[in-house]
Formats: sequence, structure tokens, C-alpha cells
Amino acid sequence: MSDGALTPGSPVAPAASTDPVLRATTFGPSALLTPANGITVLRLLATPVVITLIMLWGASWITFVVGGLLAMSDGIDGWLARRQGTTTSGAFLDPLADKVVVLGALFALVAKGIVSWLPVALIAVREIAMSIYRSVVGRHGVSIPARNSAKLKTLLQDIAIGMCLAPPLAGRTRILDAAIWVATAMTLFTGAQYYVDGRRAAKVRGTVGTGPDPGAGQGTAADAGATG
Repeated sequence: MSDGALTPGSPVAPAASTDPVLRATTFGPSALLTPANGITVLRLLATPVVITLIMLWGASWITFVVGGLLAMSDGIDGWLARRQGTTTSGAFLDPLADKVVVLGALFALVAKGIVSWLPVALIAVREIAMSIYRSVVGRHGVSIPARNSAKLKTLLQDIAIGMCLAPPLAGRTRILDAAIWVATAMTLFTGAQYYVDGRRAAKVRGTVGTGPDPGAGQGTAADAGATG
């Protein structure tokens, strides 16, 4: 009997990983039923609730709190995705949820007369156009990396919506208009960035080769929590 010493021919047990990130990465790219995806689906299902609250009460504390929780859940599913492994389904669902939540709330604010229609229309056109553009270039094997400015864009949109729902700012038209236009400017700016990045990536791909890109359309660690 040996005191922990290895004898010839004895099997060597693999060392346990001490890296918490490695231990937490438990889902492959094709996984569907993940905690991050579950939270993303809940965000989609909760969007009609927020829209209903806006239409019923406009700027109110209950609408502000529910909308704030919905906005914060975006960061939670991104955090989970980074720790547990990004997935192809998550790369599709997370940006979709972001757009549904933001556009749904903005359309309700316009219908309620809290914000003007022009900045909301510009944001809607940009979001829809970029979704179509991302799908088109993805079919050609072009993968466009996410930028940190996309996270800032989503944050500014959430802040603008939150300000519109905060009772102390109710009726402060100039302040609310300024917040919406700042978010609109960043939305259009990141859209232009995304388009230029796509063109650049397409040119690089055309120089290197034309075979399919196995990573096209899939999320990466950098994509988790960021949208186009």
C-alpha cells in the first residue's frame, strides 16, 4: 500500500479544473434549453405586459419598476451566456428580444403621446434594416463581430425609455425628447458602424476565400450581451 505515491501502471486521474469559468461552461453551441435562453424567452413573454402598463398608466412607478427589471434581465442572460457557453440559438434570440422589448415600449410611448414618432421611426427602421443586413451577410459566410458601442446603444435606449416612464419626469417634454434623440443618434451611429464592418469583413473574406464560414451566424463570447 502506498501513501499517495503512484505505482507503475496505475491510472492517472485527470486533474480537476480550478478555473470557475471552465467549470461553468456547460453548454455547447447547439444547445437550446439553457438558463440564458430561458431568461431571454421570459423577456419576450413579458414585453406585452410592459406595453399594456404603458398604455394603461403611462408614466407610473409600477411601469417604471417592471420596465427596469425587464431591462436588467438583458444583462443577466448575457452574463449567464458568457459563463455557461454561448449558443447559436442565444445569438439569435437575444438580439431579437432586445429589439422586441425596445421597439414595443417605444411604439407604446408614441401611442400614448409621450414621445414623438420621428425618432422612434428612425430607430425602428435602423433595427429592422440591420437585422435584415445581418441575415443577408450571414448567408454569404460573413461574420461581423459585435462592438462595445452596441451595448452602449442598448443602454441609452433603456435609459431613455426609463426616463419616459419615471413619474418625476412626466410632462418634461424637452428632457424626454433630448433623451430619445440621444438614443436615436447612437442607434444610427452604431448602424453605420455595423454596415461598414460588414463591408470590410466581406472584402477580407473575398480576399482569403469564398468557402462557408463555420462561425457565421453563431454567437461568441464577445457577442454575449451585445447586439448589432
